[in-house]
Amino acid sequence: MKRTTVKAFAVALAIILAPSFANNTFAQEKTVIVGGAAMYPSKNIVENAVNSKDHTTLVAAVKAAGLVETLQSAGPFTVFAPTNSAFDKLPKGTVTTLLKPENLKTLQSVLTYHVISGKMSSADLMQKIKADGGKTSVATVQGESLTFMMKGNSLWVMDTKGNKAKVTIKDVLQSNGVIHVIDTVLMP
Repeated sequence: MKRTTVKAFAVALAIILAPSFANNTFAQEKTVIVGGAAMYPSKNIVENAVNSKDHTTLVAAVKAAGLVETLQSAGPFTVFAPTNSAFDKLPKGTVTTLLKPENLKTLQSVLTYHVISGKMSSADLMQKIKADGGKTSVATVQGESLTFMMKGNSLWVMDTKGNKAKVTIKDVLQSNGVIHVIDTVLMP
């Protein structure tokens, strides 16, 4: 009888304390707040992005483009994540048009233009900029390149059309890469 009571108590205690230990694990991670939500390095790009209230348009676009599974894979990826306000800067109707099923390939092209294969921190990019004399280009998953430069202490990225985006939050670590939040949508 005593063994059963002890086992039952141990099981009950484990059930009660399990959420605390799980939350404590996340609490010990060095997080960055993006869109009002903590971004956990132990979670993947999609698991974190869905919690950012500043990236609802990007998340909807990733879902519509069928890229969720890719961005949940092992990677690693470096993602330049435009905010909702970045999408709002686009000409009226652009996002609605891109989200239509008949524009799937264009949407995928725009989104994968914001992704670099591999994990590149802001320090990696700044080192490359310095080594290349003030600007550096890196190929995206989409195939075309992005150009990176510094303005003062800020990291900037420019697309092939000359549009420039400021990195507003850098080095948001993910289990499968890193996110850098940007203030403008880049176009291939």
